[in-house]
Amino acid sequence: MPLHRLRPVRPLLAALVALVGTLLAAAPSPAADTPARGSAYMGIGVLAHDGQNGTPRDTRAAQTEGVDVSGHQGNVAWSTLWSSGVKWAYVKATEGTYYTNPYFAQQYNGSYNVGMIRGAYHFATPDTTGGATQADYFVDHGGGWSRDGRTLPGALDIEWNPYGDSCYGKTQSGMVTWIRDFLNRYKARTGRDAVIYTATSWWTQCTGNYGGFATANPLWIARYASTVGTLPAGWDYYTMWQYTSSGPTVGDHDKFNGALDRVVALANG
Repeated sequence: MPLHRLRPVRPLLAALVALVGTLLAAAPSPAADTPARGSAYMGIGVLAHDGQNGTPRDTRAAQTEGVDVSGHQGNVAWSTLWSSGVKWAYVKATEGTYYTNPYFAQQYNGSYNVGMIRGAYHFATPDTTGGATQADYFVDHGGGWSRDGRTLPGALDIEWNPYGDSCYGKTQSGMVTWIRDFLNRYKARTGRDAVIYTATSWWTQCTGNYGGFATANPLWIARYASTVGTLPAGWDYYTMWQYTSSGPTVGDHDKFNGALDRVVALANG
């Protein structure tokens, strides 16, 4: 083909190359929606996996309002929450063995100082280190317990992995073993059985709906709906219920299944 017939093609090729480059630059990278390690919080996967279907009716005569917070909330207006009827709180202390909440002191002590009964929680990452190792990290960084009538036992937040595979790459039996290792070490360190926070759908998928922890470990169920729905195997009732991520003052609001004296009883062990 004569050379002069190729020349008009060159601008077209250049334009196509430029267009492809623009499209590639605009397309999100595979990791663009993956949050940074340490940024997880209680209920991070609930809306995406279980959705939201209303809120429970007001039953404060039989239940006690609470909240859970993490570094996302920063300095929390605890006096505002107390005035609105919130009487207990859980604060994220740790995640994996690589993260501590920079606002932990303000949140943990601030809730206590306004009169709330409070506790700490650990966001589990079973794909990074073992259960016993993470329990030690939790206890060593704010997750301990004292018999002062105002401190709740630590909570294990075990739910969807925001950084990858929902079940952290573990088999169902492997996940049960990891959880058991965490719970056993936590009790050995503190003398208390930890609370388990989870969602029924995750628990069913990732543990095979294992029912062996129900006799010792209080259940904190996550479900954003008018009722708690079906509970994981073994538990006949829930102790706490995270019912919304869009409540007043801070998003995550919870109900304790009982009056305030039952919250105190859990704190006292």
